[in-house]
Amino acid sequence: MSSRISKYYQVSTLQALALGFSKSVITVGELLRHGDTGIGTFEDVDGEMIVLDGKCYRAQNNGDVVIAEDKRGVPFASVCNFQSERTEKFEKMDAIEKLKGWLTLCIEEDFGLNSMYMVRIDGVFSKVDARSESGMQAHHLTLKDALSVTQKAFIFENITGTLVCVYYPDYMDGINATGWHIHFISEDKKSGGHVFDISINQGKADFCRITSLEIQIPDSPAFDTYALKSASKDEIKNIEQGKN
Repeated sequence: MSSRISKYYQVSTLQALALGFSKSVITVGELLRHGDTGIGTFEDVDGEMIVLDGKCYRAQNNGDVVIAEDKRGVPFASVCNFQSERTEKFEKMDAIEKLKGWLTLCIEEDFGLNSMYMVRIDGVFSKVDARSESGMQAHHLTLKDALSVTQKAFIFENITGTLVCVYYPDYMDGINATGWHIHFISEDKKSGGHVFDISINQGKADFCRITSLEIQIPDSPAFDTYALKSASKDEIKNIEQGKN
């Protein structure tokens, strides 16, 4: 891979979101000035975000996707200006853990485990097991508790689309979810969500190595009322990987 500098622009931290800071930090319009590819969520955790080809999409809690309005608030997101530095084609992957293992092997081959990555995977899927959620206005309501009320899971079958995959190394735990965090959007931009599991018939992965990080800390007195180090790692992992 090349040595050019690619940067993540991140809004807030996962610790803050997990503990309940889900108010707007910037708008969708502002976010798109910092990147054309990425993932995140919206104010009050009102849906899953997929940023692709310079457009921001919102997966609603039934799996339907709509364009996110420029004025809609963003409490948490990671985006970059995507530049593919490596392309790999692959055949069938019948579980998300196999996909994550293969992605990790690819970046390990390039001595990249301590870097960050954005990976775009375009493919044909026999199954995408995903979730999204509706908004819930509350102060200091943890993400786990909010999702227990508003989250809905759904399965897309025999569908063509794109996975947007974000990788943060282990030492950045708390700033974002370490390892792989994956969202899906269909080719027709009508379906999507946060991915729990997948079965891919064939795919093409484009890798963008990220070597710089800018974090937009919320400029709000409420942000300083959160004890960010108290965020439970196990709870964050369960939110990321589990349906319950």
